[in-house]
Amino acid sequence: MDSRPSLFKPDVARYLLSDEGEQIIDEVVKHPICMVPAIFISLVGILVMFAAPVAGRLWIVVVIVGMVIALIGLWKFHGLSMDRFVITNMRVYRVHGIVERHVATMPLSRILDISVMQSLWGMTFDYGHFTFESAAEAQGLREITFVGDPRGRDLMIQRVIQRAGVRASAQARELDDGS
Repeated sequence: MDSRPSLFKPDVARYLLSDEGEQIIDEVVKHPICMVPAIFISLVGILVMFAAPVAGRLWIVVVIVGMVIALIGLWKFHGLSMDRFVITNMRVYRVHGIVERHVATMPLSRILDISVMQSLWGMTFDYGHFTFESAAEAQGLREITFVGDPRGRDLMIQRVIQRAGVRASAQARELDDGS
């Protein structure tokens, strides 16, 4: 198995704490609706390239401009497709980036609250945005956008937290502190 980072596959399993028994519960890709602007930009670039024959002597400039626009759209599309949110039995983490890989992690024990926001479009197309609140003031994992089936994924995270015993141990500490 190749352990080098890939420009075309996020390979979220390489960030697992396998020796500690960490397992992936769910790997969340961005909802397809967030790809629409990137696809639109690429299509505009292609249309600009098709306009080259009517540009006369400047046809090469039009082709180059069209190619640049199309490549920008493809780069945005690729960046979105490389963005992963991972739920494990021990933590949640996000892996994103093409040339530079960014990983933000939050242990289940640090999650105090999860807010799910769905706009009208989100309710129509079944996607939402998650906001994680933790005990830490500054955190690397706060917002996860364009999550498909947000209600189901929220319930999944709540179940994983419950099964891990994090909530029960936190409640027991609160009771001990209160007496």
